[in-house]
Amino acid sequence: MTVVIGFEGSANKIGVGIVRNGEVLSNPRRTYITPPGQGFLPSETARHHRSVILTVLKEALEEAGLKPADIDCVAYTKGPGMGAPLVTVALVARTVAQLWGKPLLGVNHCIGHIEMVRLITQANNPTVLYVSGGNTQVIAYSERRYRIFGETIDIAVGNCLDRFARVIKISNDPSPGYNIEQMAKKGAQYVELPYTVKGMDVSFSGILSYIEEAAGKMLKCNQCTAEDLCFSLQETLFSMLVEITERAMAHCSSQEVLIVGGVGCNLRLQEMMGVMCKERGAKLFATDESFCIDNGAMIAQAGWEMFRSGQTTELSDSWITQRYRTDEVEVTWRD
Repeated sequence: MTVVIGFEGSANKIGVGIVRNGEVLSNPRRTYITPPGQGFLPSETARHHRSVILTVLKEALEEAGLKPADIDCVAYTKGPGMGAPLVTVALVARTVAQLWGKPLLGVNHCIGHIEMVRLITQANNPTVLYVSGGNTQVIAYSERRYRIFGETIDIAVGNCLDRFARVIKISNDPSPGYNIEQMAKKGAQYVELPYTVKGMDVSFSGILSYIEEAAGKMLKCNQCTAEDLCFSLQETLFSMLVEITERAMAHCSSQEVLIVGGVGCNLRLQEMMGVMCKERGAKLFATDESFCIDNGAMIAQAGWEMFRSGQTTELSDSWITQRYRTDEVEVTWRD
């Protein structure tokens, strides 16, 4: 049986996961949380990761009940992501691989999300909506590539939500997106916002600029509540995502949708996507924050698939990159 350990730290989560033949043996992680109104800077995030990564590694091994000798391959996030945190994780993964005498494997972060949730949900060949703080893509598999059918042309949906949270000083604990979701449940008034779908692509920067400028004025004049703004922003953004996902399904004649990425654990997004799927006679696959949010097991699972298909990364090639598109990866483990 093949055992792979995965290191993930492309943004503000640092995680180490261990997978054995499709079974997640351990998956501890830590989150770098900043005060309300602030984002997370690469250098400070990397400092956080350096301070806890060895503790998380020890937890992963103890929880799995394994020793370094039991590991067959060390996988790490090659990109995309924030430069300094990626370097921190790559350095630890390279060091561990050499100390343990194990092969190394660089994994595309986006592929990690897809393969993890494919494993958990047992989705067969779905249209994938990948939504996170750094990425927004509609993807389908074809001829050894995860093909991108549509994407954001500016900022990611998660980044739009996070930056709005800073405007109205929503807490970053446990995450701004989660807190927006809870506030949106109390919203009673829909505030009309720009809706920007361009064929298969979406744009969120204009919506963010509009609501950043309007929020203060509207709240000051009691035209609406913060909860109303959270509700309105979610409804608008998620409607756009459902629209382009449905269009990709029609193009691919697909009857399955898989939602991955940190924003994918939002229950309202899952509900809206579920309505669309039901109308098309399709099936929705999604999961909770355990596997939607960045975690080490997703890198381990993608690494497991890659390693079993014969892939490894030479030490001289074990660099990181902030830009690494989903469709750059040759998917050698699928037919």
